[in-house]
Amino acid sequence: MHTSLQVTIASRELLQKFIENHTLEQLNTIPDGFKNNIIWNIGHVIVTQQLLAYKLSGLAMMVTDEMVAKYQKGSAPQGSVSQEEVEAIKNLLFTTITKAQEDLDNGLFQNYMEYTVSTANFTLKNIEDAMQFNNFHEGIHIGIIMQLRKFV
Repeated sequence: MHTSLQVTIASRELLQKFIENHTLEQLNTIPDGFKNNIIWNIGHVIVTQQLLAYKLSGLAMMVTDEMVAKYQKGSAPQGSVSQEEVEAIKNLLFTTITKAQEDLDNGLFQNYMEYTVSTANFTLKNIEDAMQFNNFHEGIHIGIIMQLRKFV
């Protein structure tokens, strides 16, 4: 699990740079031909990690139900995100992973409800599967963000 979390941290460092290197307007821009924007993709990976690791383990998430509704699979941006919300998302990039590491170290992830992901038609059976798949998922969204930034 240590390697998997190190990969997640590296992913989150890239996402942090996208936030820091783009204006609020750029983060909120949805270019022609796209369904979402940079900040939605970043919020989405945070929410997805929380759902895959915590909700499917029956544990409390660090994100609100409102944030889940706004960034979960199948959602799309509904207007611009404020600078305050960008800062909250930026903060969650690392606090969620630090908490996951602590909870893994403390053995909190005892139960896991199996879940078949639509992206790869693969069934997650435990927290290890969830964390590994999460890295794959974040990689997909980093690729999308790399495309988006060309047009903002």
